[in-house]
Amino acid sequence: MSLKGAVLHFKTITKHRHKVIAHCAKAGILLQGLRHDLSKYSPTEFIQGAKFCTGDRSANEGEREARGYSEAWMHHKGRNRHHFEYWTDYDPKTKTVKPVKMPLRYVVEMFCDRVAASKIYQGENYKPDSALNYFLHGKTHRKIHPETSRLLEKLLRMLSVKGEEETFRYIRYLLRRNKEY
Repeated sequence: MSLKGAVLHFKTITKHRHKVIAHCAKAGILLQGLRHDLSKYSPTEFIQGAKFCTGDRSANEGEREARGYSEAWMHHKGRNRHHFEYWTDYDPKTKTVKPVKMPLRYVVEMFCDRVAASKIYQGENYKPDSALNYFLHGKTHRKIHPETSRLLEKLLRMLSVKGEEETFRYIRYLLRRNKEY
């Protein structure tokens, strides 16, 4: 790990985290946003991230290319409930691991995370449909609960068509209703 890589990684994850915090504030889950991605500063995630940071994509992709897997990602997804990969469990009937429906507040944080990541990694090339396009690109091979997937896609589509103000207003409405989606 070089000092230059460590500094770039720190700046990238901190810029991303601050953008997520701002989006979570707009969504009405500021305290949740303040806790967002704190594990990225842990040695397990930070050291690998600094080694593979380029500033224009996830460092986990570089680690996967080099090692065949990402230790940082496995650590991260097991500690951060806004990742659908966290929400899997063993089904005693089928004897397989399957996706579990995520609580609404974590779906909202996942939405904020994806939009922030698109803005940070795409920079001036970001468009309101960027996060939706990224989501749709991986949709066929993603193992996510169908209802969770539908809600996330609905929010991303709303963002691409109606913009942030209306989408965050709708998200606050959903959270105030405090019902399952």
